[in-house]
Amino acid sequence: MTWLLLGAGLVLLVIGADLLVKGAARLAANFGVPSLVIGLTVVAFGTSAPELAVSVKAAFSGQAELAIANAVGSNIFNVLFILGVAAVVSPLIISKQLIRQDVPIMVVVSVVALLMTLNGNINKLEAAILALGLFGYTAFLFFQGKKQGADVSDEEVEEMLKTPVPTWKNVLMVVGGLALLVWGARWLVQSAVEIATAWGVNEAVIGLTIVAAGTSLPEVVTSVVATIKGQRDIAVGNVVGSNIFNILCVLGLSGLVSPTPLLAGEQLANIDIPVMVGVAILCVPLFFIGSILHRVEGLLFLALYVAYVWYLVAMALSQPYLNTLQSGIIYGLLPIVVLYVVIAFIHDIRQRRLRG
Repeated sequence: MTWLLLGAGLVLLVIGADLLVKGAARLAANFGVPSLVIGLTVVAFGTSAPELAVSVKAAFSGQAELAIANAVGSNIFNVLFILGVAAVVSPLIISKQLIRQDVPIMVVVSVVALLMTLNGNINKLEAAILALGLFGYTAFLFFQGKKQGADVSDEEVEEMLKTPVPTWKNVLMVVGGLALLVWGARWLVQSAVEIATAWGVNEAVIGLTIVAAGTSLPEVVTSVVATIKGQRDIAVGNVVGSNIFNILCVLGLSGLVSPTPLLAGEQLANIDIPVMVGVAILCVPLFFIGSILHRVEGLLFLALYVAYVWYLVAMALSQPYLNTLQSGIIYGLLPIVVLYVVIAFIHDIRQRRLRG
């Protein structure tokens, strides 16, 4: 029953987020809001709605560590699993804006989150700083889009607004979407805590794995479908944007409404958040190389994610092979990744010089 509750909670979160985004986007369009603003606010917030709902519910329910674990785990899952799968399906095109602007912003906000959690929590002031960063980032994207004279969300938003829907139905979709998000978050948090108790592990492990993967389902669908359709740049932009919003929006807003500071235990502070930062930094050279994420790099991402989850589970269950697994990751897998990045980077520089 607990697993059924978990699955039902995930389904409600996905459906609720979809209803909320569509209803709110159409309501905003009815009031004359430009599609650029809708894309940068309603749609962007909607992709992080499951993570936000779960983190807020966890904070209010006393599982303050689950709130941070959910956002951190989602960011790791987004890059290593979603981009890994998408790149294996088809090599992904990386736009210049992502390389020069969005990926560096993702790295910076990830480092900020790391620095904030060094003392073991995110307090109200730090959450307010993240929330201000969210509004600043959204405003920056809006003015940048206006300056460039291009609506970056035209295709996605216009497709959503193509069919006229009565206002009352849009209001019903927004209310229904919010209700499903709240209901799904309640079931998900409740079942996650019960599973953690039954397995004898802390809630952070469940938040970093099962909950994080579940709340990232909208991003999985969006990125993989975009890749199959040939929109290979959208897949990467969706993940990078979602990661930025997860830190600024999910951690910021859930920290503000939480009655107590969001907790970052020893494992989160010393392992998981540094992994999130490392994954963000890894994107910089791999995205720069040829401005394409190749299939072999997608396989590397997937190998890193499998190793990370395997290590988390082995550590949580105190498996006897934990030290061997840790040595294999540190002295085997990571050097292979670093060697590949160095060789690929040098090759790319030589190719650019030849073309230049």
